[in-house]
Amino acid sequence: MRPDITNLQALFVDDVPLMDTRAPIEFARGSFPGAMNLPLMTDSERQQIGTCYKQRGQDAAIALGHLLVSGKTKSARINAWAHFAQTHPNGVLYCFRGGLRSQIVQQWLKTEAGITYPRVVGGYKAMRNALIESTRQAIAQCQFLIIGGLTGTGKTEILARVNNSLDLEGYANHRGSSFGKRVSTQPAQIDFEHRLAIDLLKKQSVGIERFVIEDEGLHIGSCSLPIELYQLLQQAPIVWLEDDFEHRVERILNDYVIKQCSDFLGAYGPQAGFEHFAAQLVQSLNKIAKRLGGERHQRLLSNMQAALAAQANHGSTALHRVWISALLSEYYDPMYAHQRSSKADRIIFTGNRQAVAEFLNTQPPS
Repeated sequence: MRPDITNLQALFVDDVPLMDTRAPIEFARGSFPGAMNLPLMTDSERQQIGTCYKQRGQDAAIALGHLLVSGKTKSARINAWAHFAQTHPNGVLYCFRGGLRSQIVQQWLKTEAGITYPRVVGGYKAMRNALIESTRQAIAQCQFLIIGGLTGTGKTEILARVNNSLDLEGYANHRGSSFGKRVSTQPAQIDFEHRLAIDLLKKQSVGIERFVIEDEGLHIGSCSLPIELYQLLQQAPIVWLEDDFEHRVERILNDYVIKQCSDFLGAYGPQAGFEHFAAQLVQSLNKIAKRLGGERHQRLLSNMQAALAAQANHGSTALHRVWISALLSEYYDPMYAHQRSSKADRIIFTGNRQAVAEFLNTQPPS
């Protein structure tokens, strides 16, 4: 028989299967990668029991809970928990604080299904606090190296070529710019923080103490970096990635037009998918309208709409190069050139993709 769990970090390093018995609304606010929500109570049941607890006390609330979760409802939930436990014999279960709800699930599994299954002492709250603390310790103790470069140089591609990278845009499911929104939604802020913390933990567990990270602002779409990490990145050394203008245009065309359009078509179908894709592309440009200025925004918008029309009518994406080239040369490149100048004293290496990848792979990870 496995005892209840107190080594919280090991749960994430070892990818232990997690059964989350909190209500769906709690799970939606924040969970852990791969966790399965098999609640003891629905949102409505939890609300009714909470109201009863406030008005009549704990004993009455527990009695109401047993009334609401009984008969076929109780059997169905026990069957779902038992299936999870049988499928994942090395897993664990938890509720919010490791209290009454997880104890009830644990007890019913044993008495009704004959399964002894461990729960996490302290529950979700203790697990989240452990991840927050592990991130703080990593930020304080580890070294960080930043990949910088103009838009479209392929910084994210470089991250994939080194084993000590932290892919913040991957955790946030967002490409990081005004055009970075993807078809699928971004995770909740809590989930973003958990993804970062768990990747840090796993890499530290194999001896990595020096991390490569892409140059990011405080916000990646709707997700925000931990403030301690953001402040550290403002001082960390930088490796500057360079690439030809034409290559950068082609990379942006491929990532933000061709692949993005394909993702929308896959999600919504041919007609609706293209309409959603086109609307998002225009919306992305409109987000920076004030910074572009009226005349330039209207010119780029006209070029973009012409490119979208050609793509819709003939399947050609060639005209997208017009607005992409103008946006790079007139907006992003001057902005990044200014940033590079302000960070010049922190740049320790400059080179193309091959040179930067080789440089990073020669840096010891610990």
